[in-house]
Amino acid sequence: MSRIKIFDTTLRDGEQSPGVNLNQLEKLEIAKQLERFGVDRMEAGFPASSKGDFNAVKAIADTIKGTSVTALARTVKSDVDTAWEALKGADKPCLHLFLATSPIHMTYKLKQTPEQVINTAVEMVSYAKQKFAEIEWSAEDASRSDWDFLAQIIERVIDAGATVINLPDTVGYTTPLEYGNMFKFIKETVPNIDRVSLSCHCHNDLGMAVANSIAAVENGATQVEGTINGIGERAGNASLEEIAVALKVRSDFYPFTTNLKLDEIKRTSDLVAKLTGMYVQANKAVIGKNAFAHESGIHQDGVLKHASTYEIITPEMVGVKSNTLFLGKHSGRHAFKDKVKELGIDLTDEKLKEAFQSFKQLTDHKKEVTDEDLFTILMEVQTDYSAVSKYQLEMFQVQYGTANIPTATVRLKTPVGETVETACTGKGSVEALYKTLDALIEEDLKLVDYQINSVGGGKDALAESHVQLIVNGETVNGRGTAQDVIEASANAFINAANRYIVQQRTSVNKAVVK
Repeated sequence: MSRIKIFDTTLRDGEQSPGVNLNQLEKLEIAKQLERFGVDRMEAGFPASSKGDFNAVKAIADTIKGTSVTALARTVKSDVDTAWEALKGADKPCLHLFLATSPIHMTYKLKQTPEQVINTAVEMVSYAKQKFAEIEWSAEDASRSDWDFLAQIIERVIDAGATVINLPDTVGYTTPLEYGNMFKFIKETVPNIDRVSLSCHCHNDLGMAVANSIAAVENGATQVEGTINGIGERAGNASLEEIAVALKVRSDFYPFTTNLKLDEIKRTSDLVAKLTGMYVQANKAVIGKNAFAHESGIHQDGVLKHASTYEIITPEMVGVKSNTLFLGKHSGRHAFKDKVKELGIDLTDEKLKEAFQSFKQLTDHKKEVTDEDLFTILMEVQTDYSAVSKYQLEMFQVQYGTANIPTATVRLKTPVGETVETACTGKGSVEALYKTLDALIEEDLKLVDYQINSVGGGKDALAESHVQLIVNGETVNGRGTAQDVIEASANAFINAANRYIVQQRTSVNKAVVK
C-alpha cells in the first residue's frame, strides 16, 4: 500500500470562502486540530496579504511541531521574504509558490509570454531555495494549460530547486479522465520528475473535485490537497474527509493509505463548521447528519438485522458518537477538566474557570449536557474577544404576540463606558431586535445572512446563531449561543460588529487570492 500525503489548505483556500473571516486564535485552534487529525502539511495562510495573516501564520508555525507548516507566496521576492519571516520558527517550513501557466491566464492576467513565465518561475524558485529546503511550485490553472508547455516549465523549476510540483484544477473545469491523463503525461514526459512529489489540488465547480483527486492519485500523484468539509472559493475544494474514507472503505480497489486519524473527522468537521459559520449540509457524504440515517422501512429493517446491508461507513469510523449524558449538575471541576482534556481543547486556567461557570449555568436549565453542548461552550470561551469588544449587551427585552406589533428594547454599553438604550418595532421578533441593535451601533450595518440552529436535540437544546453582516462595506461573520434563540441572535449580531471593530483596531484586512 502506497501512502498518500495529505495537504490541508482549510486555513488558506478554505478561508477564502465568501464571508469567512477567522481571527488568529480561531486559526490556531483549527491548526491544532488538523495536527491531531494527522495531516502531513497544513497551509496556514498567505503572509504577504495582510498583517493579520502574517501574525496568524507565524503563530501557527511557532506552535505546530508535528506537522509541516507552509505558506502561500506569489512569484515576488517580497512575498518570499515575508513568508520566510512568518515560517522560520517552524520545524519543517515549506513555501508554496504559484504562477499561472494556462494561455488564458498568461495572456490576460499575467500579460507575459510563455518564455517570460518560465524565466519568472525559475528565478523565484532559485531565490526561494536560498531560504527554504522545501518548495512546492504550483502551475495555476494547470488543467487548462498546454501539456507540452507544462512539461517544459516543470523540468526547469525542478532543476531550480522545487521539491513538490502541484497541478491544480483551479477553476474546477476538468474531468477525472482528463486530469488523470495529465498526471500520467507529466510522469512519463518530464525527465527529472522522480526528484519531486506530484500533488493535486481540485476545485468543485462541477462537483468532481474528489473524483478528480482520486484519478490523479491513480496516475502518479503522491499528495492530495483539499479542505475540511470541502470549503473554499466558489463551490469549494476537494473534501479531505471524503477522500480519506473512500480510500479506506475501498482499500480492496485503491492500494493507497493516508496518515489521517479517521475517528477525528467528526471533531475536525464540527470545529471548522462552528468557527467559519459554514454548516455542513445534512446529506453531505461521510459527515452529514443524514449520512447514517435510514428512513426507508426496507433500509431500517436491513440495518437492524445487519448494519453492513446499508452502511458501508460505520459512525464510529469517523468519530460519530451517541449523544449521551456525560456530565451533570453535580459534576465537579476535576471531572469537567478531564472531559475538556479528552475533547482535545487547550484552555488556560482562567478560560477553564470561565468555561466551568458557563457549564454550571447551562446545567441549571438543561438536565442532559452532551459532548456537543460542551464543545459549543468551549469554542465560545476559547475564541472570546470580550477584552477588546466595543459593545456589550447589558439588557434586551422583546415583546411579541400574534395580536401585537413586535417590539425590542435594548441597552448597550459603548466603548467609552456610556450606556445607550432604545426601542424599535419590526415585522418579527428578530427583525425588531436587529433594527434596535442597528440603531445603537455607530457603524453602517447591513444584514446579509442569518442562521439559527439547535445544538443537539430536545426542547432544552442550546441555540447557536450565525450572522453575516456588511459593516462599513466589509463582510464579517458573527457567532453567538444561548438557550434562548433571541438571546443567541443578539449575541451573534453584536459579535459580528465587534469583530469588525477588532479587525480595524489591529489593521487586519483580509486579502483574497484568486
